[in-house]
Amino acid sequence: MRVAIAGAGLAGLSCAKYLTDAGHTPIVLESRDVLGGLVAAWKDSDGDWYEIGLHAFFGAYPNMLQLLKELGIEDRLQWKEHTLIFNQPEMPGTLSRFDVPDIPSPFNVIASILRNKDMLTWEQKIRFAIGLLPAVVRGQKYVEDMDKYSFLEWLKRQGVDERVTSDVFIAACKALTFINPDEVSATILLTALNRFLQERYGSKIAFLDGSPTERLCSPIVDYITECGGEVRLNAPLKEILLNADGTVKAYLIRGLNGAEDEVLTADVYVSAMSVDPLKVILPKPWKQIEFFKKLEGLEGVPVINLHLWFDRKLTEIDHLLFSRSPLLSVYADMSNTCREYANPNRSMLELVLAPAKDWIAKSDEEIVAATIAELEKLFPDHFGGDNPATLLKSHVVKTPRSVYKATPGRQQYRPAQVTPIANFYLAGSYTMQRYLGSMEGAVLSGKLTAQAISEALPVANSSNLQTLTRPPATNAATA
Repeated sequence: MRVAIAGAGLAGLSCAKYLTDAGHTPIVLESRDVLGGLVAAWKDSDGDWYEIGLHAFFGAYPNMLQLLKELGIEDRLQWKEHTLIFNQPEMPGTLSRFDVPDIPSPFNVIASILRNKDMLTWEQKIRFAIGLLPAVVRGQKYVEDMDKYSFLEWLKRQGVDERVTSDVFIAACKALTFINPDEVSATILLTALNRFLQERYGSKIAFLDGSPTERLCSPIVDYITECGGEVRLNAPLKEILLNADGTVKAYLIRGLNGAEDEVLTADVYVSAMSVDPLKVILPKPWKQIEFFKKLEGLEGVPVINLHLWFDRKLTEIDHLLFSRSPLLSVYADMSNTCREYANPNRSMLELVLAPAKDWIAKSDEEIVAATIAELEKLFPDHFGGDNPATLLKSHVVKTPRSVYKATPGRQQYRPAQVTPIANFYLAGSYTMQRYLGSMEGAVLSGKLTAQAISEALPVANSSNLQTLTRPPATNAATA
């Protein structure tokens, strides 16, 4: 069966990969000239890469890890020491660590919290542990029910004081969702915490050894094309053409540079676009269907990613860092963390500015200047004195609508992958699956979509679609 997929991000590419495994022929259409969607990357005139986001891989990403293993590229993940590292704003230039020992979960995470003496008092640790008990004991249904509260409201209901929020969870919320604890749904953070507590290496972090476009997306494309599928860049979806019964007749692809529009027909159609462009392109008759009306309850969150090249090394730390800055979320010195970006003499900091709603309309110059002001606090030894670090160049990547904004009550608006339209399916991290808007959520959604299509339209003598299982835990431990 021919399956036309609009969008060559991780959701669309993973959907296509698993459709080929099931014997189908996917045709992936990407509007831009680059693969990856929200993990896209570009090279500048100097040959340096800059990315749409700072992408950290967690051990609690089973479907992503399984995909890499199936492609034979799991060695491209560079696993870091099992720890979480936070800056301490009240003591510029100092760090606080939650080192996770290599013992079974949840005792490893508990031990890392108990051994940290910088950020939480014993009373706060005990209150937080007691507050987490309902989520651990009562399971996922309880976690889903907490979507009616913000994470800050949930913490207060558990008797956890505000310093725990400010010391740990503002940074965690901004890193995972790009918004603060008073905005984010409790379900999102509780889901992440459950994964970290239940999986021995769930909170272990890895970085890709190069750009996501080349080192992650291109191998998926090679797999798809070798199996008879197709991936086309510069093929923007202009319109979804309908049959008289409301099913999809064809995808109309906009012709570029004076070329005529193209009508592409298939047996099944998938939207793997983000929710915001999908809402724009939905056919008018579909907008009256309750399933699609619910999409109005979802919208993307603005995100800004910065790349700053300096004339010297600012840090030797080979890890993700939580800035605890009012402006910045997480950052990493990619000259340390990423093999392809390595430089023994100079730093290239990649940083996430979040929340970004008040900054998305500002100029790149304003954003860079504000970021440098924050870096002066994080690296006082390099920006004070007579010989401060010099910024050599910068790139600012703005995404006005990124992953869906995970505020309280959004779970009810997240759609299934199967729609009321018989030959039309959805893929994307905003669709309903157990992970938040993330790389793991995108891969899992694509896999679920391929599974649904294959169950509805099985191909004789095809290989079975891979089951949704976790790869051996040693992948994250020993890579």
